[in-house]
Amino acid sequence: MSTRTDPVVVIVPGLRDHVEDHWQTLLANRLTEAGRTVRTVPPLTEDSLSRAARVAALDKVVSEAEGPVVLVAHSAGVITTVHWAEGHTAAQVLGALLVTPPDFDTPLPEGYPTPEVLGEHGWTPVPRTPLPFPSVVAASANDPLGTAEQVAGLARDWGGALVELGEVGHLNPASGYGPWPRAEELLRDVENG
Repeated sequence: MSTRTDPVVVIVPGLRDHVEDHWQTLLANRLTEAGRTVRTVPPLTEDSLSRAARVAALDKVVSEAEGPVVLVAHSAGVITTVHWAEGHTAAQVLGALLVTPPDFDTPLPEGYPTPEVLGEHGWTPVPRTPLPFPSVVAASANDPLGTAEQVAGLARDWGGALVELGEVGHLNPASGYGPWPRAEELLRDVENG
């Protein structure tokens, strides 16, 4: 049962935005059914590859939240989150669950933007300074968008606790993940400090 002290959970999707059978969507539905307040950063209607626009959209959701928030980011949503943290006041953020961040400095698989295109849209360089809030960084051993070593380096630089998930691909529907029950466990870890 939810209490008044529960922080608002802010879902920060990746570049594919809202996907119905994605673990973030399913997590948001479960939390809402349990009485939690959940807000999802909405998809962009223009220039969906703009890092600045995605950061502004996240800032709007966080600013409109009443009370403390916990961020739950996946993929490029993680990179949006760290760019946001670098340039905004994060006092109301209790912590963040940062899942399978991509390596935007290395060519991604076909169908994804190139490092040059990502750079043109402001995604690189990815901030590597300590985050102003606690974080759990979840890494996959076989993520096609970022190696476990690269994610471990990001976790270290951001001051986050690294959680190795094993071979879960990019932890998305294409990797066989809709429901991901461990998300709730890791969210509790973030909320409990």
